[in-house]
Amino acid sequence: MGVPAEAPFFMLGLSLLLVHELDAVRCREWRIFPGLSSLSDEWGFRLFVLLHVPLLYALLGAVAAGPGATLVVVLDVFYILHLGLHLLFLRHPRNEFRDRLSWALIVGVALSGGVDLLLRAA
Repeated sequence: MGVPAEAPFFMLGLSLLLVHELDAVRCREWRIFPGLSSLSDEWGFRLFVLLHVPLLYALLGAVAAGPGATLVVVLDVFYILHLGLHLLFLRHPRNEFRDRLSWALIVGVALSGGVDLLLRAA
């Protein structure tokens, strides 16, 4: 089972989000996370990576089980809110999401979620 073929924008958003998480390690995103930012780089990195294991396990498990429409809509909304969080922390002095690739991923996630929501509403 899996995500239905009629959800290509949801899947695109999920793919972009997962790649963004790889980029988040490169950009040391833990440095701007409340709580993690007070840790050393070594411990911030370790905790950031380890916290993604249960998060991705749950996310990928839900998708593999054939997510219902409610879960897809919740994730679509998260895709958009995620962009808002990055905009909120845009001027954070330790924010390293500065290049076009990083922002193409972040904005691409939000656009994918927005398009998927619009298609579901139509």
